[in-house]
Amino acid sequence: MAKHNLLGKKGEDIATQYLVDKGYTVLHRNWRAGKKDLDIIAQDTGGTIAIVEVKTRRNTIFGTPETAVTPQKMHHLLEATEAFLQETQTDAPIRFDIITVVGENPPFEITHIEDAFISPIWN
Repeated sequence: MAKHNLLGKKGEDIATQYLVDKGYTVLHRNWRAGKKDLDIIAQDTGGTIAIVEVKTRRNTIFGTPETAVTPQKMHHLLEATEAFLQETQTDAPIRFDIITVVGENPPFEITHIEDAFISPIWN
């Protein structure tokens, strides 16, 4: 596996543990339907489903990780979420979060942005 892929997997592992530590139930990791994919699908303690996009960077020299969640990426997340909801018949409230992980070794800088963007479909 390429070095950047290993860092991305490590970031997803860290984000997953972060969510578990905060009381979330992780329902899926790396959920896929064809070319559509979602990093983490978790349910918070209030029952809301969080679709979590994880962005991991070694540092912030070239900007913060969340800036990689472009309008095109948001559109992709919306399409993947629609496929997930159709497949699972889930009717819980949905929100879109971003978790950023910065660093190569502990302690990592972790930022959780809840309601990072609003879906025009489910509001």
